Amino acid sequence: MSLNNNRWVWVSLLGLFLVTACKKEKAEEDTTTPPPTTPPPPPAVTLADRQKDTAFLYAREIYLWNEQLPSSFNPRTYADLNEVMTQIRQFSKEPGFNQAVDRWSFAVKQEEWDNISSGIAGDFGLTIFFKEDGDLRVRSVEPASPAGKAGIRRGWRITGLNGSTNMKVANANAIVNAVYQSTNTAFTFSKPDGSEANINLSVAEYQERPVYLDSVYTVGGKKIGYMVFNSFLGNQEQIFTDFQRVFSRFTAAQVNDVVLDLRYNGGGYVSYQNKLAGYLLPPSANGSVLMKQEYNKLYSKEFNDTTYVKKEGSLNLPRLFVIVSNNTASASELLINNLKPYMDVKLVGFSDATYGKPVGYFPIGIGDWYILPVSSRSTNKLGSGNYFNGFAVDSKVADGLDKDWGDLDESCLKQAVRYITTGSFNGRMDGRGKDQYVAPSPQLKAANTFIAKDDFRGMIDPRKGDMHLLLDK
Repeated sequence: MSLNNNRWVWVSLLGLFLVTACKKEKAEEDTTTPPPTTPPPPPAVTLADRQKDTAFLYAREIYLWNEQLPSSFNPRTYADLNEVMTQIRQFSKEPGFNQAVDRWSFAVKQEEWDNISSGIAGDFGLTIFFKEDGDLRVRSVEPASPAGKAGIRRGWRITGLNGSTNMKVANANAIVNAVYQSTNTAFTFSKPDGSEANINLSVAEYQERPVYLDSVYTVGGKKIGYMVFNSFLGNQEQIFTDFQRVFSRFTAAQVNDVVLDLRYNGGGYVSYQNKLAGYLLPPSANGSVLMKQEYNKLYSKEFNDTTYVKKEGSLNLPRLFVIVSNNTASASELLINNLKPYMDVKLVGFSDATYGKPVGYFPIGIGDWYILPVSSRSTNKLGSGNYFNGFAVDSKVADGLDKDWGDLDESCLKQAVRYITTGSFNGRMDGRGKDQYVAPSPQLKAANTFIAKDDFRGMIDPRKGDMHLLLDK
C-alpha cells in the first residue's frame, strides 16, 4: 500500500472515531434531566366567571328539569348569565313532547327587571301589528305614555315613519327600529275618519296601567260586561283598585255575561291572577282548590303549595268569554286553566291556540343580575296542566286591528257578543251574518311574530323568600 493510501485510511478512521465520539457524547447529553421550568400561572377567574358558575349551580338546584342538566355543561363558555339560562333550555325534555319545552328561562339586569315587573316603561307607549302587507296598525296604546298623551288610538294606520312610507312586511326590521328602538320618531297616521295626523314622539318614562278599558253593553236584551286587561304586571294597588271598580260596575249594571280581552296579555304575577279569578268565579267556588304549584324533587317540600279560591264581589257568572291569541301566555293561560273546572270558558281569537306556557319562575339575585330558570308547573283543581301547546280556540276570527277597543264591530268582540245573543258563533247579529276568517299569509304571520318577539311572557311567583338561604343550606 502506498503512503498516500495509508494516509487516506488513517484520516478515514480518525473521522469515523470523531463522529462516533460526538454521537456518544450527544446521546449522553440527551439522557440528562432538563432543568426545571416554572409553569405558566392558570388564567385568572373573573367575577363574570364566578357569576356564571353560580347561576348554573342554582339551576342544578331549582330548575324544573334539574336532573337532566349534564355535569359537563360549562357555563363559562357563554357570554353572560342570560345566555347561560338560554342554553339550559335544551335540557327540558317532557313526556309526550319531541323537543325541549322550555322557551323562557332567562336572566336580566336587576334594574331592568324591577322596572318591568312594576310596570315602569320607557318608550313611546304604543305597539304595532300588520293587518295586511302594507297596512301597519296601532294595536295598543298605554294611556300615560307619550303616545297616549298625544291622543293616538288603537286602529290608527301608520303610513309614515321618519319620512319613509315603506310599510311593507319586507321592511319589518326598519319599522321595528323606528317604533321600538329609537328615542325620537316622526309618525304619520291615517285616522278612521280619513284625516291625517303627523305626530313626533320622544321616549319618556311612565307607569303602565293594564286595565285598558271597561264597558257595559245592552245587546239583544243581554247585559254584557267587557274588560281589556293587557298584563299581570304593574302596580298591585292600582290594578286591584281597577278590578274592584270594574266588577262593582258590572254588578251594579246587572251584567249577564262578561267578555275578558286577554289577546295581548303575556302574563305576570300569579297573585294578580288569583285576585282576578276571585272576581270571575261563582260564589259556589269559594274555598275550593284554585290551583297547585309543583317544584322539582329537591324543593317539593319547601315550595309545593295549593291556592284556594277567595271569592271577590258578588257576580255569579255561569260562563266566561275570553278573547285570546298566540300572544296570550302564562298567567293568562293559568287563569283560563284554573277557571275551567268551575265554569264554561269559551275562547275567541285570531290564532289556533294560546301561547302554551304552563310553567313559572321567580327571580334569584346574583350580583346585579336576576336569573329566572323555570322552576314550577301548575295544575288546576282537576290536576290538569301541561298545556305546552296552548288552549285551542272555540271560534277563530281575525284580529280587528282597524277598530278601537270596545267597538262592537271589532271582529273578536263581535263574535263573542254574537254567541251571547244568539247561542252560536255561527248565528247572525244585526243582519250582518258571520265574519269570514281569512288566514294571514306566512309572511304576514312571520312579520307579526317578529314584531312581538320581545313581548313579556311569564308567570311570576315572588313569594319564595331568600333563595340564598334555601340553596346554601
